[in-house]
Amino acid sequence: MTNTSAFDAPLALAPDAVLIVIDVQQGFEDEEFWGPRDNPDAERRIAELLDAWQRTGRPVVTVQHGSPRGPLAMDSPGYAFKPFVAAVSPELHVTKTVNSAFYGTPDLHEWLQRRGATQLVVVGIMTNVCNETTARMGGNLGYDVVFPTDAMHTFAMTGPDGVSVPAEVMARSTAAVLHAMRFAKVVRTEEVLKAA
Repeated sequence: MTNTSAFDAPLALAPDAVLIVIDVQQGFEDEEFWGPRDNPDAERRIAELLDAWQRTGRPVVTVQHGSPRGPLAMDSPGYAFKPFVAAVSPELHVTKTVNSAFYGTPDLHEWLQRRGATQLVVVGIMTNVCNETTARMGGNLGYDVVFPTDAMHTFAMTGPDGVSVPAEVMARSTAAVLHAMRFAKVVRTEEVLKAA
């Protein structure tokens, strides 16, 4: 298990920390399909981090999800990035069809290993799905994962008992698990910007 002290210490950001921007796509604007979301400021926070990464010359990876149908279908307008992400020229662009950026094309882990990257900052959509899965895998692969929870959002979801769980609860649960089990250092965007 990763050294516990690293998770409790103030955030230190590596000069080559990689910002991984996951699935910030137009299709997530379809409220009729997805239902109510949390954190209306998520896109603004993601944009602030993108600005900081571009200003400091740190690497950015964009990740784009393609579904066979629905709002994120590859042949639909929803597949496109939101404009502020589309305007970025990333060092790597990954496409995927599952809920981890580590199972996409090209191979994210291989690219990170070639660069010698050790620290990842994960942002985007959705907190408890692709973001959490990527953070867990990153932690298991030995990366120092930083997870600014206000630079992401999710949606309400219904469990097997038919009870709808609010998006805010979903996000809080993800933050608790990642922190308690030391998969990632859970922070706020302000902490990352100060460390940049």
